[in-house]
Amino acid sequence: MSKPAANAVLVRILDREYQVACPPEERNALQDAAKQLDQRMRDIRSSGHVIGLERIAVMAALNLSHELLQAREQGNTAKAPDLTPLISRLDKALADYE
Repeated sequence: MSKPAANAVLVRILDREYQVACPPEERNALQDAAKQLDQRMRDIRSSGHVIGLERIAVMAALNLSHELLQAREQGNTAKAPDLTPLISRLDKALADYE
């Protein structure tokens, strides 16, 4: 993959690189989110119950969304920031890759 654009970050998820547009002040958050997503997807893949990158990604997204909703219901909004913009960027990067 080529060098990322000025406001883009390269993230590696399940041994694939994705270039994601990101303001400099959100770079660390995006990298942390990518690391968490990578680990979740690796866990799902290693379970052997889900096959295929797209299905693994959907299961990881559902699990993370469920946890986020539970945290919000419990009033832990300070610990559960809105990850919607980051999820949208990762979705776009996955779609662009395919």
